[in-house]
Amino acid sequence: MRKIALFGPPATGKSTLARWLSAELGHPHTDLDDLLFTPDGPLPLPEFRRQAGEITRQDTWIVEGNFSKLADVVWHRADVLVWLDFQLPLIMYRIVRRSLYQLTGYEDSPQARRLTWSKAFFSRRSLLRTAIRKYRNNRPRYVQQVSETADQGVKVVRLHSPREVRRWMELMKGGESHSRGATRHTTGP
Repeated sequence: MRKIALFGPPATGKSTLARWLSAELGHPHTDLDDLLFTPDGPLPLPEFRRQAGEITRQDTWIVEGNFSKLADVVWHRADVLVWLDFQLPLIMYRIVRRSLYQLTGYEDSPQARRLTWSKAFFSRRSLLRTAIRKYRNNRPRYVQQVSETADQGVKVVRLHSPREVRRWMELMKGGESHSRGATRHTTGP
C-alpha cells in the first residue's frame, strides 16, 4: 500500500489512524482540513482540488478527510480507500465526549480554543447537529461513490467499529494483507 485515502464522519478516528499509518509505513500524511482552512479562510474549490491533486500525484501518501467531492483526485488515485463507517450513536457519543474534553480545557489545540458550548451543542449548525445531518444525508451518496471507486480497481476497506479498526491495524502491523479482517465494500448501507 503506497497510496491510502481515509474518510468517515467526525470522531471516528481518521486522524489517529492516518498518523499511525504514516508512522508504520513511512508515508507522508495530509489532513485535507489543513489544506482547506487557511488563515485567510477556506480555499476556493478549484484551488483546493489543485492542491489535493498535487499531493496525490506523488508516489506515496496518506490523505484523510471527509471530502467526497475530491473523489476523482484523491479516492480514485489511491491503492486503498479506508471507510470508517461507524454507527451514528457511537459517533454522537464520541463527539459529545471530545467536545466536553475540549470545552473543559483538557485539550489545548486551535480547534479546542475556537470551540464554544453553542458551536458544540446548541446552535443550528452545532458539531453534533451537523454530524447527525451529514450522516443521514451523505451516507447513501458515499455508498454509491465508494462503489464507483471500487469499480476503478481501488481496494476498499470498510471498517464498522473501533474493534475492526484495531484488528485491521494488527494485521497491518503483522504485514498481512490489508483486506483480511475487514469488511469488503458492499453496495448497501
